[in-house]
Amino acid sequence: MLQKNTVEYSMYYNAQPTIFARAKELRENMTPAEKVLWEKLRCNQLGVRFKAQHPIDIFIADFYCHRAKLVIEVDGAIHTSRSDYDDGRTAELERFGLTVIRVTNEEVLTDVDKVIQQIKKTLISLNVKGL
Repeated sequence: MLQKNTVEYSMYYNAQPTIFARAKELRENMTPAEKVLWEKLRCNQLGVRFKAQHPIDIFIADFYCHRAKLVIEVDGAIHTSRSDYDDGRTAELERFGLTVIRVTNEEVLTDVDKVIQQIKKTLISLNVKGL
């Protein structure tokens, strides 16, 4: 049982049940850009497993790869007006030893393959085994 708790903590960074419930809602209501990117990330298509709308402490990452400790955030138009919040959020996630990539909805919707290449380069730079 101890091992399970250790894994849960390491994957979710002590996220509370309310965060899990909100993450489920977000998975059921992904934005169009999130849906497009998820189709490219799901089912280990990049050689590693990504999870959509993944709880991390008080946050919910749009996409998370635990093996690489990589968070991918897809930012909509609202994020341009709240860059201070996003910067703080990124800093908090980085405190957990996570790497954060931020892409815009527009980047995903107009050139998802370029976004995938950026993700692949990051995975390689993180020395993820098996790629």
